[in-house]
Amino acid sequence: MRIAVTTPTGNVGRHVVALLIRAGLRPLVLARDPGRLDPGVRREVDAVAVDQRDPEAVVAATAGVDALFWVDPPTTGADPLDDYASATASVVSAVRANGIERTVFQSSVGAELRHGAGEIDGLAGTETALDALGATVTHLRCGYFFSNLESLLDAIRAGTIPVILPLDQPLAWVAPRDIAEVAVGRLLTTHWSGRHVQAVHGPADLTWPRAAEIVSAAVGRPLRVERVGDDAMRHLLRASGMTDGLVEAVIGMSTGLRDGFVPEQPRTVRTTTPTTLASWAYDVLRPLI
Repeated sequence: MRIAVTTPTGNVGRHVVALLIRAGLRPLVLARDPGRLDPGVRREVDAVAVDQRDPEAVVAATAGVDALFWVDPPTTGADPLDDYASATASVVSAVRANGIERTVFQSSVGAELRHGAGEIDGLAGTETALDALGATVTHLRCGYFFSNLESLLDAIRAGTIPVILPLDQPLAWVAPRDIAEVAVGRLLTTHWSGRHVQAVHGPADLTWPRAAEIVSAAVGRPLRVERVGDDAMRHLLRASGMTDGLVEAVIGMSTGLRDGFVPEQPRTVRTTTPTTLASWAYDVLRPLI
């Protein structure tokens, strides 16, 4: 079985690669810079330097692949949705040209809205393009990554995290490794076909204040959450160096999922994964603080 993995050094991709290696496979990894791979991992994979926004390069790299784990790469341009469209063109070209039998796409809760959710709209575009192919695909609708907290280290050290979601609104929080386990299960299983949506909700829905309590206990520092207005958050994001386009894309992920949003798939045994925020924060976040 030949399985290709994109973003192999990313929050989820690196776990996908490790799980496939432990399963006895030698995955093909598509990376902008294969030199970033851990040397031990590098010896266990076939690595190809690929720009995921270059359809010809992606088609060439995935020739002969049976299954593909696709993650739209991080946006870098002034227009994030244009970046997503470029990545979408690449995966569609590869699946169509190479007849890839199974694709697992890392999407997000909120992609079911299709429009009005900022950067998530780019993921929705990839979903709809793969669906239009009639491809055998599973869209992983993931909750809020625990690892997003790693980008908030300064705020955590200062003791206050600013958010724009209502403080009483729960959302699904999930460990990247758990997403990888769900993805690898789909990649290695051959009996499914057609279009599937698989929500990955983590172990529990948490409000931001509850998440702050959990993180505070794990890292041993007082931590609270402060709700700020949309314009105040725009100012904070611009001050961090984001372009105006990326600021609006990031803001939209929150504003699009408030006002009563409910994920398309409910929390069930199928959509619930085991790793808790408390254990992740103790193992991963605490050493960084």
